[in-house]
Amino acid sequence: MSDLPPVRALLKSAPTQCHDVVVLTYDERLLRRKRLVTVHGEGFMVDLPEVTNLDLFWGFELEDGRCIQVLAAEEAVLEVTGPDLARYAWHIGNRHTPCQVEGGRLVIRADHVLEAMLRQLGAGVIARQEPFAPEVGAYGVGRPMGHDHGHMHDHGHTTAHDHSHDHSHGVGHSHDHHHDHDHDHSHSPAIGATSAQ
Repeated sequence: MSDLPPVRALLKSAPTQCHDVVVLTYDERLLRRKRLVTVHGEGFMVDLPEVTNLDLFWGFELEDGRCIQVLAAEEAVLEVTGPDLARYAWHIGNRHTPCQVEGGRLVIRADHVLEAMLRQLGAGVIARQEPFAPEVGAYGVGRPMGHDHGHMHDHGHTTAHDHSHDHSHGVGHSHDHHHDHDHDHSHSPAIGATSAQ
């Protein structure tokens, strides 16, 4: 089967017709250029002007006008419940960890160290396999960019720096570091794209 035409634009809202669906994990939904494959095995090329958080969009419009919806894939997550969700959310956010906030629960990616910390705080934690769609940035763009748990950071310097190294959160990794924020520690990936609608 030949590939579909490449992507022409990103769509903010659902069109009248949907040709197919592509199912992507949280990490896969942050991309710039990649060949994707729909659930029915049709490939198509995505080539965006900059790294883009697909959580902000319904999906893609292809060059021939057909539309492909982006859906979140099921992945290993932790459901966090308990009497003090705001406190648990603060500790999760303090570790730069993506968090899905709902009425009676928080959802984070599976992480044994964060799980132990949350249990110590009195939270109920249940391992689940489900789509993970955490909060986007406060201004409608961006993602929480936590520290790669596989290496140490030297935060003894005071000059602004760019965290251009890997900040992915692999399953089964965690960290619990506390460092001085006197220096510029902002994470500002170049994210965003123009919408077709």
